[in-house]
Amino acid sequence: MAISQLRNAAPGATAESWLRIHIEAAAVFVCFLGFLARLWAASGTFLNPDEALHFRLANQLSLALAYKESLTASHPPLLTLLLYFWRALGTSELWLRLPSVLAGVAFCWMFYKWFSNAAGDLAGFIALLFVALLPPIVLLSAEVRQYALLLAFLASALYFLDDAFGKKSAARMAAFTLCLYLAMLSHYSAFLFAAALGIYALLRIFRERQPASLASVWAIGQLGALALAILLYKTHISKLGLGESRTVLQGWMSEFFLRRSYFDSAHDNPVLFLVGHSFGVFQYFFGQLAVGDAIGLLFVVGVALLLRGKGFLYGRSSSRWLGIVLLLPFAIAGGASLAHVYPYGGTRHIAFLIIPGVAGASVAMARLAAGRWARGLAIAAFVLVACIAFGKPRLPRMDRADQSRMQMTAAMEFVQQNIEASGLIFTDYESDLILGHYLCQQQPISFETSSQDFEVFSCGYRVVSANYKSAPLTSNSFVDLWHRLIETYRLEPGETVWIFQAGWQADLPEDLRRHFAEFHNLGFEQFGNNIKIFKMTVGQRMPAAVP
Repeated sequence: MAISQLRNAAPGATAESWLRIHIEAAAVFVCFLGFLARLWAASGTFLNPDEALHFRLANQLSLALAYKESLTASHPPLLTLLLYFWRALGTSELWLRLPSVLAGVAFCWMFYKWFSNAAGDLAGFIALLFVALLPPIVLLSAEVRQYALLLAFLASALYFLDDAFGKKSAARMAAFTLCLYLAMLSHYSAFLFAAALGIYALLRIFRERQPASLASVWAIGQLGALALAILLYKTHISKLGLGESRTVLQGWMSEFFLRRSYFDSAHDNPVLFLVGHSFGVFQYFFGQLAVGDAIGLLFVVGVALLLRGKGFLYGRSSSRWLGIVLLLPFAIAGGASLAHVYPYGGTRHIAFLIIPGVAGASVAMARLAAGRWARGLAIAAFVLVACIAFGKPRLPRMDRADQSRMQMTAAMEFVQQNIEASGLIFTDYESDLILGHYLCQQQPISFETSSQDFEVFSCGYRVVSANYKSAPLTSNSFVDLWHRLIETYRLEPGETVWIFQAGWQADLPEDLRRHFAEFHNLGFEQFGNNIKIFKMTVGQRMPAAVP
């Protein structure tokens, strides 16, 4: 039947006809391309500081210790516990990143299955192309992070929830509940998405008069989700940011690197903040400013079309339900930022908005194509090419050549050949995470009693690092920390201290050269642009003041 249809089709429609008939096979192929893209991104580079931290938390002598260490991070424990077992089979960078790679591909497939059922094959296939191949989304699922797990479980939850309503299936509703729990255990932003799904499901239950048995399964699942949220809050969330000026519910992360992603009533207009940061969301996902702005406009168009019930096969009611489920996560995320609870804007922390964001824009593209596959795929291909060719990754980042695994291998060889076993290495917290991973050859690290300013561990060499509250070493902080290091550990004149810096910011030797005459002739070794090593001697001439 498929062959006869192809023979009768017009020559220009052959490819389009094949796609219509073999849409599932085409979707599998796109997912395979997404897998290859993620596999390439995950291979050949050393771990960044965040990845090294996630492994360090999991790299413990017992499961109980791994869980205890997970409570020191700002994420739920699922990834830490997964890595605890996963590391038994290998600790190479690619192996540690493989769970994210596989979860990223699972997300692509489940997202496609849900969205093609909800909005039609063309919109679903366009959306699949974006989530499988857009560089920022690929990178999110090619690192040792929680976001690929989060997206895979949320997409699965959406698929099972809509399927449960469509088939009146209690078993599907139970599967939705399980996926929702796993998403909540992956990343705390899932709480916001869970709230959106809760409102959406409640509306559908009452408006569509769903069976009491199905509503009961959903209600019991929601009570379980509430209990899980309370448990995570009591045992973990409430303890985050202790000692800082803001509580967790005031957004303790705003004390640090996400300040601009929180609404500030003293400086921000709420409407302008929401509009600007909403477009920032799309700029981040698509990796290109102009394209991101255009996609943001398409999202608005797509959601408006859905809410008006226009342009879809499944009827006005189904279109409106889809519009609601796409709009609610943005509304709740924006509201959380206005309340200073969670960051909102162009950062990875709002990765859950990939689902409604890409879906809404894909609806508009399918509508612009008027159901014609060739036109719709041409629009999607143009966007993808523009993002890949002209996209600019967001900070913090390292160029792939600088993050090459060979650079780290060369740096560790330099350490072993030039630093005596009794030597002291001084570093900052981000660099300490990377150094500990590679210097200790992926073995568990035991810390000595830490001081107020420093943390210490040994594995062949004694490593002293500034504590986690300190920023990467710069000319503005190094001189003061140097004097405190000497005083704290009573270093004698003439002792050699090696300075190691690696990660997103590794500019300390150049900064010292620029700002202080005493360091104009400072020599250092560099391995790419993101690993620097140099030595200093206790008692050498130092600047009198920091500029």
